[in-house]
Amino acid sequence: MITLVNYGLGNIQAFVNIYKRLNISVRVAQTSAELAEADKIILPGVGAFDWAMQKFEDSGMRSTLDELVLKQQCPVLGVCVGMQMMAKRSDEGELSGLGWFDAEVKRFNESRFHQKTHLPHMGWNDVMPTKGSLFKRLESPRYYFLHSYYIATADSSQVLATTDYNGSFTSAVHSGHIFGVQFHPEKSHQWGVQLLKNFAEL
Repeated sequence: MITLVNYGLGNIQAFVNIYKRLNISVRVAQTSAELAEADKIILPGVGAFDWAMQKFEDSGMRSTLDELVLKQQCPVLGVCVGMQMMAKRSDEGELSGLGWFDAEVKRFNESRFHQKTHLPHMGWNDVMPTKGSLFKRLESPRYYFLHSYYIATADSSQVLATTDYNGSFTSAVHSGHIFGVQFHPEKSHQWGVQLLKNFAEL
C-alpha cells in the first residue's frame, strides 16, 4: 500500500490518479493513525522550505514518520521540497530539516553554475541516473522541474541521479530505503509513471 503524506502541500491527487491507473493500492494519510498503517510512503512538497517544515510539524505526523522510516525501515520517496526536507537545513530558511541525509539545500548561484542561471529552474530536463532500481526500465528519462534550490550531500555514494543546469547538480538521492527526487514525477508523463511504479515495486 502506497501512502501519501498529506500535510497540506503537494500534488496529492496527481499521485493518487497515477497509482489508480496502475491498479496499485494507494491511500492518503492526514493523521498519525492513518500514516502508521503505511507500507511505503511518498512525502510530497511544494513552496518554501520553512513553510513546508512548519506545516508538516503542525500536522502532528512528524514522530510517526520518523518511527516508520528510521526504526521500521519503511521505504519512503520525497518529492521536490519533500526531498529537500530530508536534509539537515536549507539556505531558504532557518528551520531544521528531518536530517535523514547528511546534506544541505543550496540556492543556485553563478559561482557554482558557470553561466548566469535563470531562476526558478522550470520545465523539462534530462536526468542521468547513476544507479539504482528507482530508474529501472527507463532510457534517457526526462522530468519536469520547478525549483531554485538543490540538495548537496556530503556523501557522493548517496547521489542517485544528476541533471545539468549550466552545471551539474544532484537531482535524486538515496540512502538504503530512503529516496528523494527534485523533479515532479507526477507531472512527467511516462517517465514519471514508470518511476512511481518502480518505487511501488521496491
